[in-house]
Amino acid sequence: MKWQVKFLLALIAIFIIDQAIKLVFINGFRWNSEWLSLILVYNKGVAFSMFSFLAEYLKYLQLVLLAMVGYYFYKEKLLIKYPIISGILFGAGISNIFDRFIREGVVDYVYYHGWFDFAVFNFADVMIDFSIGMMLLYYFIKERKE
Repeated sequence: MKWQVKFLLALIAIFIIDQAIKLVFINGFRWNSEWLSLILVYNKGVAFSMFSFLAEYLKYLQLVLLAMVGYYFYKEKLLIKYPIISGILFGAGISNIFDRFIREGVVDYVYYHGWFDFAVFNFADVMIDFSIGMMLLYYFIKERKE
């Protein structure tokens, strides 16, 4: 299978899964426990609501940033080397930016409040962290072999 197909399938799958989960929370699902709550939060900033003061400009800034990352991945042939991981990264990023254009902010819903309070996050955030972690892992494995 060509790298473009793998990339697009991963991108579309992550986008659809993330948006479907978000719709569950938008439609009213809630769950609470002693350590974890699944609640609807519209994040107008980025991680930990940073840069929320940028308001409407943040989505355009993120679009430019994602385009720059896309250009870098294309130029460095990372899309060809890691099409599925790249598709996961871009699918998750596009899904969060999509929220900023059609909703009040990014839809977050996982809130850990066990031994400490953590930022509310979503599936796309986890997939972004996962894809970056996998890229770093592959990079260091490659460096070690060389």
